[in-house]
Amino acid sequence: QVHLEESGGGLVQPGGSLRLSCLASTSAFKSYNLGWHRQAPGKEREFVAAISYDGVNTYYADSVKGRFTISRDNARSTVYIQMNELEPEDTAVYYCSADSNSAYVIRGTSDYWGQGTQVTVSS
Repeated sequence: QVHLEESGGGLVQPGGSLRLSCLASTSAFKSYNLGWHRQAPGKEREFVAAISYDGVNTYYADSVKGRFTISRDNARSTVYIQMNELEPEDTAVYYCSADSNSAYVIRGTSDYWGQGTQVTVSS
């Protein structure tokens, strides 16, 4: 069992930046592929970014490519997403997830999910 806890959400103006963190409670953190999804009001949850267990491979949705960066710190059992040039369309609840299979992370069918953190982009 893996417990995931997101933090770092909040209100930011368009063009601003935020960094979300997700702390995982597992001694096997290094073996998990990790990802971020988001869900806006009235919309389905969508993939944002993922990173492989070894940090070598990263994947991004087209809508965030060039603006968001996913990273991981295995020593801290934490995955991050740095979000720059935020737009109102980025407003959503952001969830991190973990799975031993990177394809499941990208598809949004990970075994483990956090509770989410709200990001609101508004002036």
